[in-house]
Amino acid sequence: MAEPLPRFQALQYAFAAHIRDPQNNPPPTDVEDRRMKIYRELFFNNVQDFLASSFPVLRRITPNERWQALVQEYFSNHQAHSPYFLDIPKEFLTYLEHEREAQPQDPPFLQELAHYEWVELALSVLDEDPDYSQLNRDGDLLEEHPVVSPLAWALSYRFPVHRIGPDFLPDAPGESPTHLLVYRNRDDQIGFFELNPVSARLADLLLDPSNLSGRAALEQIAVELQHPDPQKIISFGLELIQDWYRHDIILGTR
Repeated sequence: MAEPLPRFQALQYAFAAHIRDPQNNPPPTDVEDRRMKIYRELFFNNVQDFLASSFPVLRRITPNERWQALVQEYFSNHQAHSPYFLDIPKEFLTYLEHEREAQPQDPPFLQELAHYEWVELALSVLDEDPDYSQLNRDGDLLEEHPVVSPLAWALSYRFPVHRIGPDFLPDAPGESPTHLLVYRNRDDQIGFFELNPVSARLADLLLDPSNLSGRAALEQIAVELQHPDPQKIISFGLELIQDWYRHDIILGTR
């Protein structure tokens, strides 16, 4: 049998359990409830406020009572794996995606919207500086391999998550997937491009480790589309790659 915990540790566990889930865990017997109330509100409100600022759209479209219940579920049930405050949104996303059972009142896009909002935050704080030392900043974007920034993420969703808000709450996925290219530029500003299937395929090919040249990637797309005039695809694609270069999505060539 396990040895009983020292009294101070047992008190710590009881203290923390009550703060996380006061409905199911009584407070320590020798701590005045007036004092416990201060800690309950302090911890919960800090987490709630941080999640509200990290997921502003999700917060706006969720009624107050339901939002409070959602945060309390997370606060009570999730075992965090990071001690850092900035990792709370990722922990919340993990809870939504892998631990929480869907509820009838949940919007069908809940997990995808939360992921999209987390991406914006994650990119804004990502501690990664692009390495320009092996790149040609003025290289030929068509004949050489255009290098995509590590601060540009190609994403696909069933719902148009970038449009969701109080005035647009879709109840079913779109007819086709929503493709987004979310990025952070050299001024640390977050932006995104909505991609059509062709530009999404181009992003995938440029991110492929085979290091295709811009021309080779666009010629492959023309073959896949069985386009009668591949040069039109190449001209269109080059304009797109140049635009991505101007927005720091493409860093240069190799």
